[in-house]
Amino acid sequence: MLASTTEQAGMTGTPGLGSTASNVSTFLDSEFRYILFPVAYGIIFILGLFANLYVLFVLHCLREARAMGEIRIYMTNLTIADLLFVCALPFWIGYYSRHGNWVYTDFMCRLTGSLFFINTYCSILFLGAISVNRYWAVTRPLDAASSDHRRRGIIVCTVIWMFTVVMAIPSLASPGTNTDVNNVTHCFEGYQNETDMQKKTVAATHFAIIGMFFVVFFLVVVCNCLIARALLSQKTPQSEFRSSTIKPQKSKRTLSFARIRPRGVKRRALQMLLAVVGVFALCFLPHHLIQGFWTLAVLQIKQGWGYVDWDQRTLQVFNDAHQITLLLMGLNCILDPVVYFFATRKFRRFIMEHIKKLGKGEGCAHTVTSQISMDSRNQSQKLQSELEQPEKDL
Repeated sequence: MLASTTEQAGMTGTPGLGSTASNVSTFLDSEFRYILFPVAYGIIFILGLFANLYVLFVLHCLREARAMGEIRIYMTNLTIADLLFVCALPFWIGYYSRHGNWVYTDFMCRLTGSLFFINTYCSILFLGAISVNRYWAVTRPLDAASSDHRRRGIIVCTVIWMFTVVMAIPSLASPGTNTDVNNVTHCFEGYQNETDMQKKTVAATHFAIIGMFFVVFFLVVVCNCLIARALLSQKTPQSEFRSSTIKPQKSKRTLSFARIRPRGVKRRALQMLLAVVGVFALCFLPHHLIQGFWTLAVLQIKQGWGYVDWDQRTLQVFNDAHQITLLLMGLNCILDPVVYFFATRKFRRFIMEHIKKLGKGEGCAHTVTSQISMDSRNQSQKLQSELEQPEKDL
């Protein structure tokens, strides 16, 4: 029954329309997934494992350099969530390779399903936190720099992890597998045999999760639009800014984002905005647009709220579309590092310097970290001045 709280029915493909003899409806399946999913998940596993391990290496080096503060905390936690999902992929590859037959234990079904859910919504919430962090850093740079950003980052991450894990607990506590009359064991599929009341609970939970996503998505879009507007509105020459703002002490609080930003900094910041919104639009938005319709289609509520009278072709279209959106959600674990690359200047600089050093065959971790550390100390000194540039971490 657990598909109710964790969206598991949507995780593994096609909670059916009748996988047992007691139900006259037929199991709604999409045969292409048994070819597409093993190949796609295999590629995602290799690229995701390499990319996220490298991200952890970079973030560790930046930690030694005391660079990036709060946003590094978000990136580290998001990377851990991606790695949890990547580690579960071999089980799903095996599942789809065997034409939807789960040969592992019921606990592994529940665990890997939960990891899919946790990765999806941790990614959504951490990307939202990164967007809010960037908005604050751009529009209120001095307040952001002077606050206890490390403590705030730890608190936000703790809340996100607790929220997603609590939501995933039912998937760990309830059986995840069921076996049909052909002795095929499904993992989080085949919930059409529940009572209408149970089905409505499942549907209500799915719609609540969908609603939560769109709240976060709206927040991300608004934050990034405001950042873009602030970036594009800066046209005052640097010389005019300096002559007009070195005035009273109170200007330290009011200068906010009034400083002109170099064209390259603006471009990189806008690229970060596009990367964050792009990950949401490509990986998460299609799934949550189709999820509500698909949930009603596969549950087949007989009467009352949630009842739909769609023909078999419509049901099949929703199911096929749902399979594609599942793959798109899996892409987030290899696209998140792209967001990191555009999110901060220190992260970009470390990677570029690292690549250059590797190209020359030199050991570079210590050298690059030392350079970043020196830059961070210089930046800290500049931060004490009224004219310290707020875009240094963009």
